[in-house]
Amino acid sequence: MYSTISTRSMPAFTRNSGDASPGTLYRALNPIHAREPMSGRGAELCGGRFNRKGTPALYTSLSIMTALREANQIGSLQPTTIVSYDVNIERIFDGRDDEALRAEGIDAATLADATWRDQMRETGEAKTQTFARRLTTAGYQGLLIKSFAPGATFDDLNLVLWKWSDAAPCRLTLIDDESRLSR
Repeated sequence: MYSTISTRSMPAFTRNSGDASPGTLYRALNPIHAREPMSGRGAELCGGRFNRKGTPALYTSLSIMTALREANQIGSLQPTTIVSYDVNIERIFDGRDDEALRAEGIDAATLADATWRDQMRETGEAKTQTFARRLTTAGYQGLLIKSFAPGATFDDLNLVLWKWSDAAPCRLTLIDDESRLSR
């Protein structure tokens, strides 16, 4: 297994002028977690494709529709709270780059493998979680990856964040100008 991660990463992920730029991220949350949209608690409790149980992560999307697909994968629309974030993250690994993936000993098929939950139960850590752990150890704050939700297209992208704060180099700010979540 490879022990180092490529230094190749995409440019900083930032919000440009305008309402819906590449630096605006979206999440469709279960209302149970709506009051804690910055916590990563749900992923920490259950584990996710790109984080082990016990490790918080924010699974965000680059579009509202992708966020809805991600949160409602069972087929029918469930109660959902949509939030958005203004973001400036400096170290993002581009999971769409086949060459960078090969350099790390992983491929797109492994990232898309639907058996990651089974792997996690059997060995304690899925291959995708091992890959994510190596990325975080190498200083990456997130992973840009295509959506694996049913109905997703090539343009449906997610940004999984492992490190975020209210300051650079991994600034993430909830957009809630009217304080709707604190009422």
